Amino acid sequence: MNTSMTINATAMWLLALYQVVAEEQGADVTKLQGTTQNDIVKEYLSRGTHVFPPGPSLRLTTDMIAYTVSHMPKWNPINICSYHLQEAGATPVQEIAYAMSTAIAVLDAVRDSGQVPQERMGDVVGRISFFVNAGVRFIEEMCKMRAFGRIWDQVTRERYGIENPKHRRFRYGVQVNSLGLTEAQPENNVQRIVLEMLAVTLSKDARARAVQLPAWNEALGLPRPWDQQWSLRIQQVLAYESDLLEYDDIFEGSKVIEAKVGELVEAALAEMRRIEEMGGAMAAVESGYLKSQLVASHAERRARIESGEEKIVGVNAFESTEPNPLTADLDTAIQTVDPAVEARVIAALQHWRDTRYQPPFNHPRPARRWSG
Repeated sequence: MNTSMTINATAMWLLALYQVVAEEQGADVTKLQGTTQNDIVKEYLSRGTHVFPPGPSLRLTTDMIAYTVSHMPKWNPINICSYHLQEAGATPVQEIAYAMSTAIAVLDAVRDSGQVPQERMGDVVGRISFFVNAGVRFIEEMCKMRAFGRIWDQVTRERYGIENPKHRRFRYGVQVNSLGLTEAQPENNVQRIVLEMLAVTLSKDARARAVQLPAWNEALGLPRPWDQQWSLRIQQVLAYESDLLEYDDIFEGSKVIEAKVGELVEAALAEMRRIEEMGGAMAAVESGYLKSQLVASHAERRARIESGEEKIVGVNAFESTEPNPLTADLDTAIQTVDPAVEARVIAALQHWRDTRYQPPFNHPRPARRWSG
């Protein structure tokens, strides 16, 4: 069984609980397989669900990686997420540069901690995985993935001396872009999802190892099981009905693709050098540089949409539409949560708070000492 935990600030605790459950059931912890996302940098930049400052957070990540290498060798201790960066406004160059800079900060910290000998750094690098976003500009997104792989191979070989090409492989899963899904004319989201999936499947040399597709109506609310099945069928049609998987990389030797990949690599490396000069990803987080860059990029995108320079079908272009039978009855077009469920959960939480163990507070306090 392979378990994926989309958890970051509390990744160490969740993995510890997972290990204890395995031990209680008599399982061999060295055979546990799965992934803890454990990417704290994107929590500061995109989601805001961090617990500790950057320095101590990186220490937790470092210790956990070192532990899994020795005790859970099949576990992926970190899943570096550029997905959330794109949702927060990142351009392809920023997505590459910030994710790679995060990986460098983590690997530097593991190496410098002394917990992993140099001869085992290949094992560390080989367990690093990435979670990437794919937008609707699918040629650019495909080139982005080729650039990701090229830079990762270069960084791991030159900076960390990793000789084994299997360890240097860029291992990534993808969820296609949810930011671009629209509430207006939501049926158009189906073709958006297909194009975004092509970005990470067309190029064999940069093909995703796992793909997640949102449902067409996620901009409206929770998708129903049938909507989720539709997204699954999109993948299955591509895999079983098309001939995509029968050929080697169809873009090998393309001057257009190579030029775009080279452009992205050059720009991303330049941004990575800028971050390095600031003291690395953690310093760039603490200074506010990375966050300010994402905010600026997102604002520029919104301005292009509002001015009509960037066209979104059904939103700022081709807005007239025939009535949509898929959403004719919104009560059944999306899945809603019964208010009684919410009330029941709140009541259960309050009961737990009222009855949980409270340690006594009758210990004598030490006398205060005053210095004059």
